[in-house]
Amino acid sequence: MEIEEILQQVKAYRAPMVTVTGGEPLAQKTCTELLSALCDEGYEVSLETSGALDISDVDYRVVIVMDLKTPASGEERKNRYQNLPLLKPVDQVKFVICDEQDYQWSKQQIADHQLAGKCELLFSPCHGRMEGRTLADWILRDRLPVRFQLQLHKILWGDEPGR
Repeated sequence: MEIEEILQQVKAYRAPMVTVTGGEPLAQKTCTELLSALCDEGYEVSLETSGALDISDVDYRVVIVMDLKTPASGEERKNRYQNLPLLKPVDQVKFVICDEQDYQWSKQQIADHQLAGKCELLFSPCHGRMEGRTLADWILRDRLPVRFQLQLHKILWGDEPGR
C-alpha cells in the first residue's frame, strides 16, 4: 500500500492519534517516510518498535515506544542499546516481564543506562506467564519510577492475527 493510500485510510477514521505497530514497522522501507507524512498531516503519532533496529531516522515529532527485550523473552541479544541515548523525554521504554529474574534485570538496565527521568518507563507482566498483581507488588515494594501496564492487546484479542 502506498503512503497516500494509508493517509486516506487513516483520515477516514477521524482519529487525532495514530500508532504505527505490528511486527517491526522499521523493517518496512518507507516506515520513516510514513511517520513523517502522518506528522505533517497533523496527527499525534507514536511508533511501537522492538528496539532491534536503528531509530535515528525517526522524525523527532514521533513518540517512540521501544522495547528492551528481557532474558526470558529469548530476544535479549536483539536489543540495540545504541538507541537509548536517542530517546526523548516523551518517549517510552517498555519491559515485558516474565519472572523475577526479568524484573531484576529490568531494574539493572534502568540503573546501568540511567533511564529514570530520561523517558517514561513501562513495566508489563507477560500475559499468561506472570500475575499482574505480583509485578505491581514488586514495583510498589521497590518504589520504582515506572508505570505499570497490562498487555491490553493480549487481554482483548489474544494472538488473533491483525489485531
